[in-house]
Amino acid sequence: MKRISFFIYTLFIPLLLFSCDSGKKEGAESGEETAKAPARQDSAKKKTIVFFGNSLTAAYGLDDPSQGFVGLIQKKIDSLGLNYKVINAGVSGETTSGGNSRIDWLLKQPLDVFVLELGGNDGLRGIPVPETKKNLQAMIDKVHSKYPQVKIVLAGMQIPPNIGQKYASDFRAVYADLAKKNNITLIPFLLEGVGGEAKLNLPDGIHPTAEGHKILAQNVWVVIEDML
Repeated sequence: MKRISFFIYTLFIPLLLFSCDSGKKEGAESGEETAKAPARQDSAKKKTIVFFGNSLTAAYGLDDPSQGFVGLIQKKIDSLGLNYKVINAGVSGETTSGGNSRIDWLLKQPLDVFVLELGGNDGLRGIPVPETKKNLQAMIDKVHSKYPQVKIVLAGMQIPPNIGQKYASDFRAVYADLAKKNNITLIPFLLEGVGGEAKLNLPDGIHPTAEGHKILAQNVWVVIEDML
């Protein structure tokens, strides 16, 4: 796996936190609106895939959210004639603590596949790794408790060692540990092939461009295609 550039993250972390937080309200509103989609009659018979994450899931910075990897997954599903409806429940700036607080309302509707993409903002803010791990586990437990047959996918994330090499190493290990413990599917590193590649990221050096999201979509698709 490629290591995300230490220089890029050090330079732009303040901008990321500002931009993510400023888009949180808008993302939350769109997430709530999108999350109601399965209730519509035209998709009532379709199975549901929920992508629950932060600005990466929300396609932050793109003119059209459908250009994000979640929208591209829906297009792929439609092109193959698969009977699935994708719900984008991404909120910019979301931490694992925030996700654990808002997941309950999302679980009021049935779902068949749950893709958990959270933790990146925890790492950038230096939140203690045990706390991040505890929150991720809590969300996994809530999903399993409400829908025992649901298929859960955990999107792995990595951070640069600017907070410390041990912190970065411990953070990276969280995802593999949780996937093994809960016997769930793991996307080893969501940003594989994109992190640290200037031409595939927006000027902030962190959020992927439309071309970058195409690679993210492929990283996700190779993992979930068999379960669909």
